[in-house]
Amino acid sequence: MGNSTLSTIPDICPTEYKCSEGLILPLVNESSWNVAVRAILYLIGLMFCFLGIAIVADIFMVAIETITSKTRKVTIADVDAPNGRREIEVRIWNSTVANLTLMALGSSAPEILLSVIEICGKDFQAGDLGPGTIVGSAAFNLLGICAICVACIPKGETRKIKEIGVFGLTSFFCLFAYIWLFIILVPSSPGVVEVWEALLTLLFFPILVIVAWLIDSGYLPGMKKGVPAGKGMEVGEGGLLGEIHEDATKMKITDEEVREFIKEGEREGKYYTPDEAALLLAAKKEKEKPHNSLWYRINGVRSMSGGKKPIPQKSAARQKALRDRFSSRAPDMTLGNSRAVVEFSAPSYSIKENEGKIIIGVRRYGKTSNKVSIRYSTEDATAVAHEDYIPVDDVLVFEPGVTKLEIAIDIVDDDVWEPDEIFNVRLISIGVDGDCVIGRLPNCTITIINDDEPGVFGFEKPSYLFKESVGLAAIPVQRKDGCDGAVSVRYFTTDDSAINGRHFKSTDGLLNFAHGETQKSVLVTIIDDKSPNMDSRFTITLADPTNGAQLSARHHTVITIVDDDDFNAMLSNVTEKANVDLERMELGTSTYKDQFHDAMNVNGGDVENSTAFDYVMHFLTFGWKVLFALIPPPSYLGGWLSFGVSLGMIGLLTAIVGDLAAIFGCLIGLKDTVTAITLVAIGTSLPDTFASKKAAIDEKHADSAIGNVTGSNSVNVFLGLGLPWLLAAVYHRAKDQEFIVAAGSLTFSVVMYLVCAIVCISVIIGRRMLACSGKSELGGPVTTKYVSAVGMFSLWIIYITMNILQSYGVISGI
Repeated sequence: MGNSTLSTIPDICPTEYKCSEGLILPLVNESSWNVAVRAILYLIGLMFCFLGIAIVADIFMVAIETITSKTRKVTIADVDAPNGRREIEVRIWNSTVANLTLMALGSSAPEILLSVIEICGKDFQAGDLGPGTIVGSAAFNLLGICAICVACIPKGETRKIKEIGVFGLTSFFCLFAYIWLFIILVPSSPGVVEVWEALLTLLFFPILVIVAWLIDSGYLPGMKKGVPAGKGMEVGEGGLLGEIHEDATKMKITDEEVREFIKEGEREGKYYTPDEAALLLAAKKEKEKPHNSLWYRINGVRSMSGGKKPIPQKSAARQKALRDRFSSRAPDMTLGNSRAVVEFSAPSYSIKENEGKIIIGVRRYGKTSNKVSIRYSTEDATAVAHEDYIPVDDVLVFEPGVTKLEIAIDIVDDDVWEPDEIFNVRLISIGVDGDCVIGRLPNCTITIINDDEPGVFGFEKPSYLFKESVGLAAIPVQRKDGCDGAVSVRYFTTDDSAINGRHFKSTDGLLNFAHGETQKSVLVTIIDDKSPNMDSRFTITLADPTNGAQLSARHHTVITIVDDDDFNAMLSNVTEKANVDLERMELGTSTYKDQFHDAMNVNGGDVENSTAFDYVMHFLTFGWKVLFALIPPPSYLGGWLSFGVSLGMIGLLTAIVGDLAAIFGCLIGLKDTVTAITLVAIGTSLPDTFASKKAAIDEKHADSAIGNVTGSNSVNVFLGLGLPWLLAAVYHRAKDQEFIVAAGSLTFSVVMYLVCAIVCISVIIGRRMLACSGKSELGGPVTTKYVSAVGMFSLWIIYITMNILQSYGVISGI
């Protein structure tokens, strides 16, 4: 009976727990979970971990940048120097050596570590995920990323590879690495990797580095680098030392650079606050520096994760607001006739006391299709309400299409002699059926006089002083001793020490005064050349008054343009801030405080210029950012501490990614080889894609965009397969066993990659030689640009398709 009861238990319990053999995952027993739910969760986890790897790789590469940017001082011969010798800073790391060692490791760390961890986690047995990811990512890097770089160049522009010798070498090794891989797998020792094969594979990495350095340093025949006549390095030409580092003084931003930046911005209609000018000038200076592929990869990661951008950009909306605020010309208050503007027709009127009533004009311009109501009221000055005029407080209504209305105010005529008296009329508030604002003349001054003459024209002052930054100078012309009738007066400017077109824009014309109007202004454009100048002067003259009006003795006035002390003070302030901002644009942070600040704030704290995409990605990656902010800053121990800790973090995440990818593929029926060349290869290559695209657009040459692709593809094989295969081969040799590597799918993938890579590299070389593609690797005429890009990307599609068909036995392998 008991046995019968026990025999029923297997019927209600799971008989098999599939897809559960990961190195770390699953953490709990998932045997009772729905397979579809498990698959979705593992896919989400895989995507999330790809983001985590990208972010920790950013820190890892900043550490590498810190290490490889170290400099030391050396002495060189310089005929221009006082003693014939000059001390300069030289990078300790040669750029080519750095690119192919630490920088290549930074770019390829996830793929390399995945291969190492997979073999170590399987008791030194070969797996499909690591090698498949290395070949798959190589295919995507060469075919997919190159296609994107060719197509993304702006219309009419091209990019050529500058260091063609190094590119040729890395391209050769990019092909040779996989030819060698095929030799190992098939003809040399089919299905087995010997110790000497694995060792030689690993040794090809330092061989590549040494040969590339020889070419870059000019030690090979026909590759000698030139040195300017009269100047040579005491330490020898080239050498293991890197490029000459600019003198510290040359890296500083000067007042003259700030002045020129502001002038250039205003010529283009761009206006900045001092803080923004400092930040953007520092960004411009940083952008003009030469940057390697590592810098662009860091930039790419931060762009896709909502992190702090190495070079900040101002948003379009903010730039428009600044343009309206700081334009030297008066801004368009109508916003392109999208709203109405209401103001007085003139700033002042005069009326004789015995006329009894004054009519004041109010105009509406801009949008005239809406209904606008505006309140107005009078205010005493020297004139007193009820004694000198009848006060008003009423509303004007502009119906649609009406552009001018009038306000009538009664004047009290008494028999007592009084001097001229004034009162004011104000536009107070607006009731709007549509958009409307009060214009630049919200007040009007009314003068009550006892004179019936047409008036005398003159300037209030014999001279006026304007700063050169004023933009538009308004010089008032007064009509005194009468305001009867409509009259006009001519005005014109005359050069003195101020020159038309250089310091100001010459002007002449008529000022027309309506009956009762007593003041108008001559408008002169002042040119701000943003350069230190002596004070300069020009003259404005009034002439030829009409209808009996006369000129006063003060019908000339001298306009003095002075250098703007405020601007000069602002200039020094911007220069100081710009240099501080330039220092802050270094990729790494110096303290934990800065590190956590950048991690916890979208766009590193630059909220104003953050996009919706930045906010979304910051939300998704916030946990990773805070976690990895615990890694020591790259300023500690010259970057090596950050290098080691972040490398360990990448290794841990890569192990998790390997489990997630393998289990997800198992749950949906994907073989490891297919999962490797698709999901894992693309996921680990996304930061390189963003980086190469930005480098293609921003750089003058194509080296940083596609040159790094060929180098990293060969490094992936030499390190990513050479190191783990050597460990496994030695392990099995110690046990008198053979290290078995099934040729099957891996060999087919290698051969397909080689075929597609040869075609792709041939296209790149052909583009450099053919006029129809602009004789450049990237960009060029639109048709050939897109044909090339589509062709390269199609090669990647073919590679993926053929590998999937072979993996599932639809077509035979090799």
